[in-house]
Amino acid sequence: MAYFNSKVVNYSFEEAENKIKEALQKEGFGVLTEINVKDTLKKKLDVDFRNYKIFGACNPPLAYKALLMEENIGVLLPCNVILQEKHDGTVQVSAVNPMESMQAVKNSALSEVATEVSKKLERFLATL
Repeated sequence: MAYFNSKVVNYSFEEAENKIKEALQKEGFGVLTEINVKDTLKKKLDVDFRNYKIFGACNPPLAYKALLMEENIGVLLPCNVILQEKHDGTVQVSAVNPMESMQAVKNSALSEVATEVSKKLERFLATL
């Protein structure tokens, strides 16, 4: 299994950004952080990079459940979703695969939460 799931979407970069936030909200996620990689690399390194944003998405009830099961799980939170404009002009949305990232944590109780988050992120991608 891959550590992420992706989908090429038929939206402009800007349209996809709005669709991502709406689709995440429908699955109970809020966007806690938003990193504009293109702007950051220009500012910090004076390099040009394609459109690329990272969204830190959180589903509070599931995050709380995971934190109760594993006190250091915060290093794997929030769930990252990326939006990027590929070199060929296509727009791709990718989301972390919690089933893969949670395997690094040796706590079998987390598999229920990881499964639920995975299903929500799969539905999120499917709606785009």
